[in-house]
Amino acid sequence: MRTFFLSMAGAFVAMMLFVILGFFMLMGLIFSAASAKPPSPDNVVLSLDLNYAIPDQAPLGGFAAFSSTPGFTDILLRLKAAETDDAIKGIYLRGSFSGIGTSRAEELRTAFESFKGSGKFVVAHTQGMFGYGGPSAYHSISSAEEIWIQPGSDFAINGVTFETEFLKGLFDKIGLAPQIYAFYEYKNAPNSYNETAFTEPHREALTSLATSLWDTALTDMAADRGLKVADLKTLLESGPQTADEALEAKLVDKLGWPEDAEDAVLERAGEGAELVDLFTYTPPPSKAKAKDGIIAIVGGEGAVVTGGGDSGSPFADTPGFASDTIARAILDAAEDEDVKAIVFRVDSPGGSPTASDQIWRAVERAQEAGKPVVVSMGSLAASGGYYVSAGADAIVANKSTITGSIGIFGGKFALDGTFNKIGVTFDTVSVGGDFANAYGVAPFNQAQEAEVRDQLKRGYDRFVGLVAEGRGKTFEQVHDVARGRVWSGAQAKENGLVDEIGGFMTAIDKAKEVGKIAADVEPMLVFYPHRKSGFEALEDLFGVSTETVRAAAVLSALAGDARTQALIEELKVADAINSGEAMAMGPRIRER
Repeated sequence: MRTFFLSMAGAFVAMMLFVILGFFMLMGLIFSAASAKPPSPDNVVLSLDLNYAIPDQAPLGGFAAFSSTPGFTDILLRLKAAETDDAIKGIYLRGSFSGIGTSRAEELRTAFESFKGSGKFVVAHTQGMFGYGGPSAYHSISSAEEIWIQPGSDFAINGVTFETEFLKGLFDKIGLAPQIYAFYEYKNAPNSYNETAFTEPHREALTSLATSLWDTALTDMAADRGLKVADLKTLLESGPQTADEALEAKLVDKLGWPEDAEDAVLERAGEGAELVDLFTYTPPPSKAKAKDGIIAIVGGEGAVVTGGGDSGSPFADTPGFASDTIARAILDAAEDEDVKAIVFRVDSPGGSPTASDQIWRAVERAQEAGKPVVVSMGSLAASGGYYVSAGADAIVANKSTITGSIGIFGGKFALDGTFNKIGVTFDTVSVGGDFANAYGVAPFNQAQEAEVRDQLKRGYDRFVGLVAEGRGKTFEQVHDVARGRVWSGAQAKENGLVDEIGGFMTAIDKAKEVGKIAADVEPMLVFYPHRKSGFEALEDLFGVSTETVRAAAVLSALAGDARTQALIEELKVADAINSGEAMAMGPRIRER
């Protein structure tokens, strides 16, 4: 028996040594790979597959930060840097099957136009376009000098469709009474709870928005392909086409397989050319120096929430839009004497007015410290996303950015009817005045409803007042274009809510201007908050509990479906509303 236990102990020790040794060997390989200089061929064609979904901004933690996963804004910066890299001859694009969003397609198109202007080529290949996702699959590659399409595939480019889910029919079945009040008629987010279909103002606003996005895409695509806008509109609205028909209509240039297109671009680049994924491309070191001026980059993505927003999840894939984190980043940037201006990248449907207010104040404090702030709006900067932008020195948006939605809503879901259906009843003892039990399961009484409406009206008035102050307008002028209505970036500029049309790189140029950095000086870009290195991200990962990993894995799997994700978001918003919090959030729309 003693021999048995000694053998078991020896086996256990050996196993532990193997695991420990294996761990350190793995870490050694990882860090040696991370520290080793990537190969630097002198004849390169960059490649970018647009079928991969990436966040607007680089992750700040989790596995994605450990692997240095870039964000969309990093892709734009790398493309700009590649323009002056002599080793880069061109870029090879793999077109998206289903679309990447009109605003993102517009911003990429601008980047590719600039890239071509530096004397380098852009070639694209698509294995077909299936129509889901609107025009952005084609819009994102239409500026390529050459577009290849796989033989036998379909070419379907639809217009812009917005899909909104309505829950009132379900609520009626289960006895749930939504008491959600909006300011004003175009604040359409709560229609998902209160209606079974679009109201007239809701339909009017979304139709106008969809038309603006479709017109933007048609204008760009027609210019790229040398066609008249009316002719292209008729062609695309006629329905799906075969690859041969798309070639005949001059929507594409060549039929061929991905390997054929790849060989063609390498041959065009010259002898010894190599393909390098833009995700792994490391531009030559910047010659920018801090003494010549720093432009701070602060980014927020997703719903605007209070607090620090650190979920501790290793699967976190965006920086988030937590008010403590974003406000602190802006204030830290403002305290750096070498920072001449701040570019604040906003990609958000909105969220908490309280959190938005905190970030708005941080922007104001940065300006008081002498640091101008330029907002770069991403695909979406609506409601709370506009709130945090309102006080900036300049607001830059793409023509197809979805913005505005200056409004507020709140209330609660009265749940007593739902519980009554399954035999659960409630009784209440409440002290402290009539409003003490306002957010219980029973419906608001008349006095409570009046108080809630007064609170929401004060929130709306503050929101509009801050926009009026930031945009140099009267309250009435802002109210006329507010009332909860969403606008495209192009429409927002016409209405005085946006200063300039352009993307992230345009905002950096604007920051140079307002920061008084000479036009011929390359500013240093510094990201706030600090981006974790691979080692720092790894340290964070080892502090994560098994339960958190399992939960995050489940949520990560669910997040792959847009409708599932929409329902998860509905639950989050419903929870916030039932806690008595007002919401500054845009309407629930998914571009299709």
